[in-house]
Amino acid sequence: MAETPGPSATRGAAPGRPGAHGTLITVAPTGAEHAKADVPTLPVTLDELVRTARDCEHVGAAMIHVHVRDDQARPTLDLGRLRETVAALRSETNLVVQLSTGGAVTDPEADRLRVLDALPDSASCTMGTVNFGDDVFLNRWEFIVELHRRMRERGIVPEYEIFDLGQLAALRRLLDEHGLPAGGHVHVDLVMGVPGGMPGDAETLVAALRLLPEGATFSATGVGRATLPVLFASLAAGGHLRVGMEDTLSYARGERVRDNAQLVARAAGLARVAQRPPLTPDEVREILGVRLPAGAPS
Repeated sequence: MAETPGPSATRGAAPGRPGAHGTLITVAPTGAEHAKADVPTLPVTLDELVRTARDCEHVGAAMIHVHVRDDQARPTLDLGRLRETVAALRSETNLVVQLSTGGAVTDPEADRLRVLDALPDSASCTMGTVNFGDDVFLNRWEFIVELHRRMRERGIVPEYEIFDLGQLAALRRLLDEHGLPAGGHVHVDLVMGVPGGMPGDAETLVAALRLLPEGATFSATGVGRATLPVLFASLAAGGHLRVGMEDTLSYARGERVRDNAQLVARAAGLARVAQRPPLTPDEVREILGVRLPAGAPS
């Protein structure tokens, strides 16, 4: 039997209302696609990740979106490493810790669900299948529902990742049939510019906003060349930002990114120009309804 949705779960769009005075800046420092051999400054060890997190918090990040790597710098969903990473980031920073349940495109569903046993503050929930370059990022409906359900059981706040406009219709269906998420607030991340997904331009972002559930907040991520167009469009539309070396390795034409803090500092500076300065991690927890997940060490 379908669970009862929260009030006004899927009527209209009211983007950017909670936290409209400031900007949530999320850093995605590593991802699962880039190789350390090709990108020597990519943070792949726990020490590198913690140092990156501290640097990014110092210049304006409030949330960190985390992928982890093994001893050979390959993407892994090993639960022990995930738990160690969550604990270290909580100990060394005040950032909201968000784990990716996407992993790499080849990771099985069981491993992706097990990510939640690391009890992060937040986790990603991608709302549909999408061509991802030459690969396919598979997200079956039953898997999406199970992610939503398990996050609510554990008190983990989801960030609904949207790679194409139809996935916003899937989000409305999810909320209608299975109710509001842990924390009671709907927050989405529009991932734009992935080959196979929606383009990274202002027109598409505006189209997406018309489909947001009422009261939802949104961040936007521009991949590769879409980084700056999406950043400017999201700020202009009252949205929040995700930046980081997961999504781009170029800072400017012909100039490689030095480190993740460089990208966060630029986003924070532009947010201040827009008179919506970076939100603190505690402000973000209040907006998104983030509480320490059930069973997490205090």
